[in-house]
Amino acid sequence: MSEKLFTVGKIVNTHGIRGEVKVVPHTDFADQRFAAKSKLYLVTEKGGKMDVTVEASRFHKNMYVLKFKELHGINEVEKYKGSLLKITADLQEELPENEYYFHEIIGCKVMTDEDPAEELGTISEILTPGANDVWVVKTPQGKEVLLPAIPDVVLDVDKEAKLVRVHLMEGLL
Repeated sequence: MSEKLFTVGKIVNTHGIRGEVKVVPHTDFADQRFAAKSKLYLVTEKGGKMDVTVEASRFHKNMYVLKFKELHGINEVEKYKGSLLKITADLQEELPENEYYFHEIIGCKVMTDEDPAEELGTISEILTPGANDVWVVKTPQGKEVLLPAIPDVVLDVDKEAKLVRVHLMEGLL
């Protein structure tokens, strides 16, 4: 499995006896990812990988109930509880300007807009508490700085160079 896969959902349980599974979406594009005829990779907790095709899909109680063409009956799908549903990079949606996938941001070096620019650290994770995302920056000293991902703070993102330029508003440090 040399190509990078991106998680779009997690199978949390079975549904009924006809081989349907309950999936918690891990994507903003769930309607497209889980639409009929969509191709996905089912990756087990032990690392096994299987190609699956969505036969039917419906939204039910904050989850998707999916039926795969390759799996029939509760006995076949039971062993896939806890497995992840993934896609390849070429299937990712093109995002509008100034929007990024988490994997494009995590690992970026963060520089301040001061003169001279100062390295703040590296983005280690992204939190999604509500109104806006919060980027967790790990400093060289091992401390964590929380930066709100808002236009007043995040000035420029260079995905190719893995570099983010930020303005530190009063009280952020």
